[in-house]
Amino acid sequence: MEENINERLSELGTKILATTRNELYIHMRFLDVALSSFAYVIDPSVNGVGTDGMCMFYHPGALGGMYRQNRVRMNRAYLHMVLHCILHHVTRRKGRDKILWNISCDIAVESIIDHWHLKCIHMVQTRLRKDIYGQLERNLKVLTAEGIYRQLVSFGLEEKKIKELQMEFRVDDHQYWPEDPKQDLHQEVENKWKNISEKTETDMETFSSEESQQAGDLIGQVQVENRDRYDYREFLRKFSVLREEVSVDPDSFDYIFYSYGLSMYGNMPLIEPQEWKEVKKVEDFAIVIDTSMSCSGDLVKKFLEETYGVLTEAESFFHKVNIHIIQCDEMVQNDQKITDEKELKEYMEHLELIGEGGTDFRPAFEYVNHLIEQGEFYHLKGLIYFTDGKGTYPKKKPPYQTAFIFMQEEYEDVDVPPWAVKLIVDAEDLDEGEEEHEY
Repeated sequence: MEENINERLSELGTKILATTRNELYIHMRFLDVALSSFAYVIDPSVNGVGTDGMCMFYHPGALGGMYRQNRVRMNRAYLHMVLHCILHHVTRRKGRDKILWNISCDIAVESIIDHWHLKCIHMVQTRLRKDIYGQLERNLKVLTAEGIYRQLVSFGLEEKKIKELQMEFRVDDHQYWPEDPKQDLHQEVENKWKNISEKTETDMETFSSEESQQAGDLIGQVQVENRDRYDYREFLRKFSVLREEVSVDPDSFDYIFYSYGLSMYGNMPLIEPQEWKEVKKVEDFAIVIDTSMSCSGDLVKKFLEETYGVLTEAESFFHKVNIHIIQCDEMVQNDQKITDEKELKEYMEHLELIGEGGTDFRPAFEYVNHLIEQGEFYHLKGLIYFTDGKGTYPKKKPPYQTAFIFMQEEYEDVDVPPWAVKLIVDAEDLDEGEEEHEY
């Protein structure tokens, strides 16, 4: 008897969720794959509904009551969970405070739904919601979970306010979100939704553009989450050159003949280890800092600290280097030559940005080309330009690799010339790198 009841409840729950999915699909076809990417699982322990990115779990009584009393709430709950997955909220908490991260994710998702002008999901916004959205929008161009989290931390919220936000924005149960990034489920969910999210972005930008225009901030958030994320340290190591350096080369040293000589002739090895070894390390390097008013001094410092972290790795840089740190807005303001890690550390500790004018990239390139002509660089492998990207680019490709680094609190896509590399570095990723190294 009990088995029959559970089967009937499971069938009813699956029917409710499938009906909800179909209703949403009619109005937002660009979410077709995302809406249909779940198995439906009954779970009496769940607080309403929840997802782990693979399944939707539901309490049969809560689900039935929600569907019967308010179809709009049911539609919103389903869409709420789908958006969590598309925006990678399920797998990208990292080391953030769990309570504030959950609230940030719920606010991010609800803000999208609240600005989505569709009758099937429309509900009147409360005064609290309007106030919170207004506060956040004054500081954030796109209400991403990461950006909202930073804002909530800066607000220094009291426990009473945190509970108020939880009550206002909580829709689903986050107990199923995988905790450990090393878990198989964590990686499986991340990979699954990375593909779905990228397809959704493509559909919103092309085939379903008219429908997706009604989706408010969704396209902006999807673009932020789908942008290429790079390890800045690995990227910096690409600007290396091959050169001989004093070092024992174990690959060219034959221990058999060496030991044979010692045993036969006493203190006379047949083969001495080579004292020179060819290695690939960074030697000549140019860093240009955009000192226009739009670039934050704190972000510049983070950028230099990460560069210093790579410099202190013996396997990445030669003991003596030739790095020019150039400050430039619409003209070159300062050039500091760095020859070792100690000088770079001192430069960072006494960093003072000079400029705050407009942004023009051409003077910096002209200046670096002049340094090459004067023999200031032995083998300039590359130039990294730290900027917000809003300026005049050179028309001609320089004779060295060039990368424009965008490290902004908020993502804003900027086109760079085809001969340059565009790299978007997350400020929080740099913070994590700082925790792993002592400066």
